[in-house]
Amino acid sequence: MDVGPETLLDRIGRALAGWLQVESSGYEPYTPSDPETLHRTLQPGDILLVEGNQKISAAIKYLTQSTWSHSALYVGDALPEPADGSERPRLVEVNLGQGCVAVPLSKYRTYNTRICRPSGLTPGDRQAVVDFMLARLGTRYDMKNIIDMLRYFFPTPPVPVRWRRRMIAFGSGDPTRAPSARP
Repeated sequence: MDVGPETLLDRIGRALAGWLQVESSGYEPYTPSDPETLHRTLQPGDILLVEGNQKISAAIKYLTQSTWSHSALYVGDALPEPADGSERPRLVEVNLGQGCVAVPLSKYRTYNTRICRPSGLTPGDRQAVVDFMLARLGTRYDMKNIIDMLRYFFPTPPVPVRWRRRMIAFGSGDPTRAPSARP
């Protein structure tokens, strides 16, 4: 989905995203995830929480005071088998620099994960959530969110006072782009 030309802020955000996606050294999962076990256990509409190992993961865990830095929605068999014979994508997630994408369970083989299963939802409710996310596949990531996130690391932003009020706004306000975090 193309929503127009890339702005200077998008290019700056993309450069920062590249730096933030560098893996942290020394990450070792306590209990690596087994994709086959996850596949047998997960139900469409479940959320898979992931403890990421990138610089941005550390920032997200710090800001949210959580062990988890990323999440993905399990969609089960809603997506077709790839023609090239690779593993079927069963998760939909929004990634820094990529946007809304479908990925296989094996992507998180070397990460700590936790399953979150919503309670009180009917099968129809779960399918509505899955359909909602599938309809967003291909949505670009709003790189302006990277700039907004950086403001948390500076008590007084290094910008003129007259511009600070505009910095309070979160994201671009563009409903065709998806804000999220990446492991």
